Amino acid sequence: MLFSDIIGQADIKQQLIQSVQHNRLSHAMILLAPEGAGGLPLGLAFTQYLVCENKQEQDACGQCAACTKAAQFVHPDIHYSYPVIPRKAGDKPVSTDYISEWREFVTTNPYGNAYDWLQFIGAENKQGNITATECQDIIHKLNLKSFESGYKILVMWMPEYLGNEGNRLLKLIEEPPANTLFILVAENQEQILATILSRTHLIRINALAKQDLVKALEEKSKVPAAKAQQIATITAGNYREALYLLQHSDDDYHELLRNWLNHLFTGNRVALQEWIEGISSAKTGRENQKQFLRYFINLLEHTIRLQYIDRSLLAFSEEEMDFAAKLAKLANLEQMQQIADALNNASYYIERNANGKMLFHALSLKLQYIFKKKPLPVL
Repeated sequence: MLFSDIIGQADIKQQLIQSVQHNRLSHAMILLAPEGAGGLPLGLAFTQYLVCENKQEQDACGQCAACTKAAQFVHPDIHYSYPVIPRKAGDKPVSTDYISEWREFVTTNPYGNAYDWLQFIGAENKQGNITATECQDIIHKLNLKSFESGYKILVMWMPEYLGNEGNRLLKLIEEPPANTLFILVAENQEQILATILSRTHLIRINALAKQDLVKALEEKSKVPAAKAQQIATITAGNYREALYLLQHSDDDYHELLRNWLNHLFTGNRVALQEWIEGISSAKTGRENQKQFLRYFINLLEHTIRLQYIDRSLLAFSEEEMDFAAKLAKLANLEQMQQIADALNNASYYIERNANGKMLFHALSLKLQYIFKKKPLPVL
């Protein structure tokens, strides 16, 4: 992947290139980027630039043998690590078990998130991990001599999935073999081991600038200018989310949300219980639950916008616009903020393996209190 393939982020591209040109290259760094900002593409383009045999002023050449191999993710001195799942009970998987899937995924969906990747490899509702066995494999690979390049490089995507076993890598990070580089690509600093953070150079990457996202939607997805502006406004610099809005109507989420609120307002406890059983089932999965909550938050934001700007300037469907208009009559701004906070908290606890049935029971009760303007009970 070339820097020229990446949307925006001109300052970060220049910073990475100059770190090589001015010999200020850190042997261990974390590219910390919000979802959809291009953290992984930047990491991949940087590794290709590092091994390129004919570096240009602003990019790799894209033509030499090293570039060809790096672009196909087959360069022998570039290693990849990412969360994986056991294929069967008792397995101790490592990243190379999924290298064919990885190559296909990063080629077709480089702005995807961990949920997209885990679904791509058939995880369904299983939790991905970077395991102790993977750490041992990394240590083994990086202690070998390089084959072709002056560098041996590890690109670790989502170090947030490292548990305490990640401490096995500390000695290697502190005292790496000569010309060994660690490039970690992360989204959430709080979920990275503190011991890893303290030993790496942190490079913060901002969400995509609106004009860069608009340009990408117009040029890469052939989206009309007006719609590209709308989507860029809604997704706040998240290219992955922008593509999701383009490719999915979210009809299922819309129906799911409408049924939930109907059950809450009518007080139909039997129907609400059935709804909770469905949303919290293993078939739905934790990541899908988070996507549903995000959809609700998105709709709340639209509901607020609808009160101040013309509906023709918004990018949801007419059905969703009508739904948002009705929601505006049921909740004021303060209530919407309370609902959004409750949804964000629920998503946080889903990530931490909260019991889905209990969580959605509690969330349903909270929403009922909020809509009725009653103070939430203190337990």
